[in-house]
Amino acid sequence: MQDAPIKASRRGFFVAASVGGAAAAALSALPRMPAQGIAPVAPKPAPEKGGGYTLSDHVRQYYKTTLV
Repeated sequence: MQDAPIKASRRGFFVAASVGGAAAAALSALPRMPAQGIAPVAPKPAPEKGGGYTLSDHVRQYYKTTLV
């Protein structure tokens, strides 16, 4: 059996256009959330005796990923 090509109709175009317009109107009517700013993190004071390495959470996570 041979597949017939799908014929585009004017009615289908207008249905799709109206559904798209309704979706756009619904999205524009939704309340907008205010942008939340990220609070700046105060840097830790520099160590007095040099060094500066601290075992932080992201370093611990890295060490966990390197375990065999």
